[in-house]
Amino acid sequence: MLLYAFNVEIAKVQESVREPMAGMIRLQWWRDSLISGAEGGACDNHPVARPLGELIRGCGLPLEPFDDLISARQDDLEGFSPKDLPEAERYAERSSAALTALALAVLGAETEDFRRAGRHMGIAWGLVGNLRALGHHLSMGKLTLPEDVLRTAGTSAGAIREGRASTESLTAAAQAMGQCARHHLAEARRVRPGRHGLAALLPAILADGYLQVLEKARWNPFDSRVSRPNPRPVRLIIAQAMGRF
Repeated sequence: MLLYAFNVEIAKVQESVREPMAGMIRLQWWRDSLISGAEGGACDNHPVARPLGELIRGCGLPLEPFDDLISARQDDLEGFSPKDLPEAERYAERSSAALTALALAVLGAETEDFRRAGRHMGIAWGLVGNLRALGHHLSMGKLTLPEDVLRTAGTSAGAIREGRASTESLTAAAQAMGQCARHHLAEARRVRPGRHGLAALLPAILADGYLQVLEKARWNPFDSRVSRPNPRPVRLIIAQAMGRF
């Protein structure tokens, strides 16, 4: 889907630039392009930007979630690291949950129930994604495990960056984040929003699978099994057929 292609485009900005300012300029280009596209203006010939502008106009999509997504990537360029769990949840809400909100809007599923389910599912998906990508993020100088969770686990951001954190402390921190993700999945599933926006909520099935893999790996985020794709096609088909996520 076009929305997810846009998310990939802005997510890879950090990896494609040597200086943060160059990334900021690229992200500002995206912000300006989307505003122009929403107003019916020219949007260059970019294979994602031009049709995305048409989608925004055609579906009447709000620009605020797009701005949240871009702002989250700007935080990445500035070396953002959450100080506590609520801040990590807010980051996931501005990134992953904002994307879910847009997908629901495209599907015409904008009831309060869908918004609530999408917010919680999106936060859970974002937290799980950060756990799976921990090693990759560290290679770019990015750390998404909150400082208060690390302290409770007996380590710190500095110790992790310097390679001094023990396996026990890392697994304890990862488990705490995994439990938080499961809480949000449970909250999302307390809502019965209907079928017409179900496709946007199906990543919950994938999140379940990745959390199970983490648990089997004893919550070691650097276990090689954790970063492997786990598409769960049969479970997705069954969930779609039964109207569940």
